[in-house]
Amino acid sequence: MKHFALLMLVCFAGSAEAATCRSETYADNKYSICEVDLTQENLQLFLKDSDGQVYGHFGNVDTDLGTIGLRLGFATNAGMYHEDRAPVGHYVENGRESQRVISSDGPGNFGLLPNGVLCLRDGRADVFETLTFLDQQPDCHSATQSGPMLVIDGGLHPKFLRNSTSKYIRNGVGTSADGTRAVFVISDNVVTFHAFGSLFRDHLKLPNALYFDGNVSRLRAPDLDRDDVGFSALGPIIGVVEQVE
Repeated sequence: MKHFALLMLVCFAGSAEAATCRSETYADNKYSICEVDLTQENLQLFLKDSDGQVYGHFGNVDTDLGTIGLRLGFATNAGMYHEDRAPVGHYVENGRESQRVISSDGPGNFGLLPNGVLCLRDGRADVFETLTFLDQQPDCHSATQSGPMLVIDGGLHPKFLRNSTSKYIRNGVGTSADGTRAVFVISDNVVTFHAFGSLFRDHLKLPNALYFDGNVSRLRAPDLDRDDVGFSALGPIIGVVEQVE
């Protein structure tokens, strides 16, 4: 029997639309930006295949989707993970929870509170600050927790420093107020948290945005002829599922 998640994707796959990706320069930094219209596109999370093995790479997800007549379009890594690729924070895939919400602080970027959760629902995606997520209990069919938050209700994370010397390749996601638009970004040069958060707030005009990861960040963007492979396996992956034409 096919993996439950793949069967669910058959039900969700009603559109041939693809995410649109572009390259932009903002405040002297270069970025690759991919926008997903949740009213038209099928955005999904992926962690393990039907044998319980971590997908790890975009190509493995694409191959698995091909067995049911679908394919992977845009994709990126979707949150921090342990050495065994298990999610550090809350993770739900097509209604099945594999990690509870983590609301306490801790070491590393994930524990730099406030952190947040990307929640996928039918026709929308929303970034919630973690405590707000726990308070509102949105009915997400899929969700991934990461941290820190980049933008919180229109404001930058309070611990970001304009003159910070900590610079890395970074990737993250922001969502529109109505939840119909999710914008995924990876920096093409090393940037500070302050610069990265400012891109989402001041340039993309998104009220909430969430950091996914740093040096391990990868992107699959057919529009840009880009399909990052990398040497090590990823944990959670998020991407747009398309029908094979």
